[in-house]
Formats: sequence, C-alpha cells, structure tokens
Amino acid sequence: SFVLRIEDTDFKRSTAESTDQILKAMEWLGFDWDEGPIYQSERLDIYRSYAQKLVDEKKAFWCECSPEKVEASRQKALKEKRNPRYDGTCRNKGLGPGSSRVLRFVSEDTGTTSFDDIIKGKITVNNNELDDLVLLRTDGMPTYNFTVAVDDATMGITHVIRGDDHVNNTPRQIQIYEALGFETPRFAHVPMIMGPDKTKLSKRHGATSAIAYKDMGYLPEALMNYLARLSWSHGDQEIFSLEELIKFFDIKDVGKSAAVFDMEKLLWLNHHYIMEGDPSKIGYLLGEAASQKGYDIQGGSYLKQVVCDVRKRTKTLEEMVEYSGFYFTYKEPDETLKKKFLTPDMEEIFDALITQIQDLDFSDLSGIEDVFRQVIEQFDIPFKKIAQPVRISLTGKKASPGIFEVVFTLGKERVIERLQKAIDYIKENT
Repeated sequence: SFVLRIEDTDFKRSTAESTDQILKAMEWLGFDWDEGPIYQSERLDIYRSYAQKLVDEKKAFWCECSPEKVEASRQKALKEKRNPRYDGTCRNKGLGPGSSRVLRFVSEDTGTTSFDDIIKGKITVNNNELDDLVLLRTDGMPTYNFTVAVDDATMGITHVIRGDDHVNNTPRQIQIYEALGFETPRFAHVPMIMGPDKTKLSKRHGATSAIAYKDMGYLPEALMNYLARLSWSHGDQEIFSLEELIKFFDIKDVGKSAAVFDMEKLLWLNHHYIMEGDPSKIGYLLGEAASQKGYDIQGGSYLKQVVCDVRKRTKTLEEMVEYSGFYFTYKEPDETLKKKFLTPDMEEIFDALITQIQDLDFSDLSGIEDVFRQVIEQFDIPFKKIAQPVRISLTGKKASPGIFEVVFTLGKERVIERLQKAIDYIKENT
C-alpha cells in the first residue's frame, strides 16, 4: 500500500505551499496513493500520548536547559575532544512540563544499536554517540525522529526506504521503537543523487523539484523513468513503463554508490517519450504549455498534427512551443530574410500557388505535393527556388518541418493569408 504521509510538525519549514507542491508533483508523476494524505499536524494527540507513556516509564524527561546552554556544553565537549552530546543535566531533576522546557528521550549510554540495512548491510553505532534527543519542543510540537517512529508503528509500516542522509537517525528511532514496545521495521537507505561535480544535488546544479521539470517541458513518464534508474538497473533496459517498474523493481537491486544526475540522459529519455507518446496526449500538453506563453490555442486535432510535425526536432515541450510558434500565430520574418527571399520574381509564383491552393482539398499531403510540382513545372524552376521563400513566408524563419507538412497543418486559410502578406511586401518594395 502507498501511504502518503505529510510530515508537517515543523511549522517554520512546513508551509501550505510546500505541501501543495508535493501533492501536485505526485499527481503529475502519476503516483496514485492508497491512503492519505495523512498530516502529522492532525495527529498531535497521538504523539503526546506516547510521549506521556515514555515519561511515565522514566524513559523521557523534561529539560529546562536553554539552547544557548546546550550549545555551550557541546562546544566545551568538542574542545575537550569528547562526544558533543547533551550532557544529561536535567535527566534526574524530576522536572515537569513548562513553557520553556523540552521533553528529551533517555538514550542508552552503553552498548551498541545495530540494524541490517537492506542496501548497506549491517550498521552498528555506539550508544554513547547518541544524544538524549528532543521529543517535544518548547511549543509542544513533536520532532521528526519521534513522530515517524510512532507513525511507522501505528500505521503498520514494514519497510522504511529513504535517503542515506538519514542513516544517523535510524539508531535513534530504533531506540524509540524499542522503548515503546514497537516492532522495528526493515530499513533501506538509498544513495543520494549527486550533481555533475559529485556533490549533493542542490539548487546550484539546477532545478531540484519535480514541478520545476514540468515547467521546463519534461514529460512525467520521462522523469519517473529517469529517477527510477538512478542507482538501480534491470539488465541493460533503459526504458520502463510504470507497470514494468512495478513488476521488475526489487529494493535489493539498488546499488550502494551515489548516482550522478545527468541532464543529457534525461533529455534523451524525454525525446524518446515525445517521439513514442500518443500525439493527442502530447498535443494536449503542448496546448497547455503554449497557452502559458500567450498563444491562442485551437482544438486537439490541430495540436496533434503540430506534434507530429515537430517532435523529431524537439526534446522538451518548451522547445516544442518555441519551434512551433508559427503554427499558432503569424511570425513576421525579419527584414534580412524578406529582402533575400521575397524577391520580385516570386510574386507571380506565389500568385500561382494561391490559385492552386484555393481549389485544393486538404485531405492529405499528396495533393499539396502535386500543387508544388505543377507550379515548378509551370515556371520551369527547381524546388529549392520555391521552397525557402514559401517557408519564410509561412513560418517567418529558415528552419521548419517539411514544407508540405507545414502547408498541410496550417491549412488553406492560413497559407493563403500568409502568402498574400508576402506578395504585398514584394509589391510594396518593388
């Protein structure tokens, strides 16, 4: 079961905006959870009841040490080359709750805490390295290590799979499970994702949120496929559907080494999904992206045809919008292009094209090819003599999909209108 749990008890860091981003990212990637979302902020009574249980059993204590005092104690320990853990000042004071007091867990002082990590193998930590960690803050809010231990146990979580930056938290949580009489789940700590410079992926390497990649024009299937392959493999297969990932994935196949986030590989995957995806679906996404850029978008069949025209030449939806803009609005060619290609001898040729196109049934490409062939024969000119001037007139640029595809997709009305604009320019500048 996929239980979506929102860990939001740190009000300074957990905002409605950050939670909304998580939910939108999940939905965009196609992750449909079975239970939830369950908000920790709505389970405070549960955490406080278990905190009281620990107090009653002398496994937790109230502490009045200020943050400044605790930090000073840590710094002193560091100077004396001792472990900079909380020094236990309030352990045996028998204090009760108070406005400036925190609740601390009584950590084991001797022995070790061990667990068998599914990926990393056996990990053992000396208990004297662990702190009397805070369970409840001065405002009464529970802390991460405490809430997740309670939640994992009460929600029946059997496996905890998370980044290996949490390895140090695991022994602390294991002691909480044991103190509350809970069964300890299995743990698997997956490698972190690194930037190209082999340091932890961060904003300086580029976008780090899933929704940011949506805004950059990536398809959810591509990003999901790419992320799943980081530190995991199934033979030499690179392309996976969600169904295949569910079928083939085994946590034991995840490697121990950190993976490097490779934008070129992600681009390659994205282009694959653009090429192989349903053009109607991609057309819908293209329409959304183009609308955000201010284009006035037509219906689905037109967008589907645009996708078929441009997807060989574009790797993201953002590139697709930029490349296909002329399909949605007239792009005025720059003066240099007009002077070079819209020459006086093209006026009669364009007139002939318009005449032929007016009577053409735009049912397939063959009729459009016939029109161009007839005009070429009529004026006894090579195809290249007519192709680039027409392209400039219709698209406003030198590079585009094939000229027959452009004419077919734009349709009779747009093509005639734009060719007439080119004739008007020629007349005005002759």
